[in-house]
Amino acid sequence: METTYIKAINDALRIAMREDENVFLLGEDIGALGGAFKATEGLLDEFGSARVLDTPISESLIVGAAVGAAAVGLRPVAEMQFADFVSCGFDQVVNMAATLRYRHGGNAKCPMVVRCPSGSGVRGGLFHSQNPEAWFTRVPGLKVVAPATAFDAKGLLLSAIQDDDPVIYFEHKFLYRRVKEDVPEASYVVPIGKAALRMEGSDISFITYGSALYHCLDAAAELAKEGVTSEVLDLRTLLPLDRGAILATARKTGKVLIVHEDRLTGGIGGEVAAIIAEHAFEYLDAPVMRLGMRDTHNAFAGAMEEYILPSREKVLAAGRKLAGY
Repeated sequence: METTYIKAINDALRIAMREDENVFLLGEDIGALGGAFKATEGLLDEFGSARVLDTPISESLIVGAAVGAAAVGLRPVAEMQFADFVSCGFDQVVNMAATLRYRHGGNAKCPMVVRCPSGSGVRGGLFHSQNPEAWFTRVPGLKVVAPATAFDAKGLLLSAIQDDDPVIYFEHKFLYRRVKEDVPEASYVVPIGKAALRMEGSDISFITYGSALYHCLDAAAELAKEGVTSEVLDLRTLLPLDRGAILATARKTGKVLIVHEDRLTGGIGGEVAAIIAEHAFEYLDAPVMRLGMRDTHNAFAGAMEEYILPSREKVLAAGRKLAGY
């Protein structure tokens, strides 16, 4: 059944709530309004206000309540209306949720999900466009996922809800209604920690995730016309990284371009590059290259936003440079 990215999220939430009465949702305007983007539309009618909780505008409260609920055996799915505002609940995520199992010597668990609508390309400006995934990818005890397809949006969310550790789930706003594909109506899971090879090739490798996947696929298709075959690896999970898949593609082609929408400095691309440099250096035929958002604030004006973000054209130019090295 052809399904949009956001409908896949809605379907996953509905399935999880039907399958397990311990699953409940909390967040701002997720009930009667159905969420700012309609990701929770219809769920209040089916499951009632005891399981679809509208909260005050307080991210620290939302995440803190989720931690407490998870600690006593429930499976909360907390929504940040925009990923940018997870910073207001940062302490609860990294100091409470992430450490709970360790603090209790493995005798407690924290099965919760924090849904974070993230990403640029929607003219959201400073406070509604950020990609804050790298804030969390260095925190032991967390898992971090970033689906790029509707199939993965559903399968990774169901995996996250079933997981006994806290999962930060980054869903890209630009993809909500632009990405459609056939998605099974039944329940299924996409394993956390496993990358997906979206295209096979032998000349260069694109390693990417989220919205940048589509820039890489477009660039790879154009490069194929020029006689350059590309591998495109979609990380899907950012913590833990699929090191095996990263090293396999690097060793196969010897030329790697890492692309993400997050800012270049401090982005997960630096960690991927370090893994390759440390464990696959002898296979490389060119320096590992990175392409990300410019190290600046998110712009509101369309021309400025396009200037600072990765694009098909920028990926293609970088791919050509790498192929010709």
